[in-house]
Amino acid sequence: MVESGLRERRKSRTRAALLHAAVELFERQGYAETTVAQVAEAAGVSTKTLFNYVSGKEDLIFAGRLDRIADADELLSEFAASGAGPAQALRMLLDRIVARVGDEPAGMALNIAQTRLITEVPELRSRALLLMQEVQRKTGATLHAAYPDKFDALTAAAAVGSLFGAIQSAVLVVLDRGGSAEEVMDVIRLAGEQAAAGLERTIG
Repeated sequence: MVESGLRERRKSRTRAALLHAAVELFERQGYAETTVAQVAEAAGVSTKTLFNYVSGKEDLIFAGRLDRIADADELLSEFAASGAGPAQALRMLLDRIVARVGDEPAGMALNIAQTRLITEVPELRSRALLLMQEVQRKTGATLHAAYPDKFDALTAAAAVGSLFGAIQSAVLVVLDRGGSAEEVMDVIRLAGEQAAAGLERTIG
């Protein structure tokens, strides 16, 4: 058990080192110009080790985000089962995701750097769009399943789209202004709260 815990901590440190190295190199010399071998060297691991964690450069940007998304449906179902209403469950989900980002070794500042890269690199934007569509589809389906008396599939999808759209638009405005990590976290909460309040007014 102790050995397993140590192994997981080493893996977590390696993932964080790879992400830090990748973002730093992508920002300094460009995404297209950076190779996975350079990222591995900067992180202090072999290229073979890097490929044990990711399949390529895109995954260096998206891997952590995929982990958080994988938990979102389970968390939303858990909050709904606890008796929270739909708007409150979405608030709780957002709070948990923001807290996890802040608690990660990479932290919110590095997450912001990732987001900037995604907005600047066409192939990353394309994958981010597909990822966001999948997240919204799955979260909408979970919301509908958790509150069938409140939502049909269409209204659940619209509610989730409103929440994610509000957050994404607000974050991009802050990033365009060169906002800090704290400002981004604040605007995520504000946009999420406004979307949740609108949902409460809609469903009563």
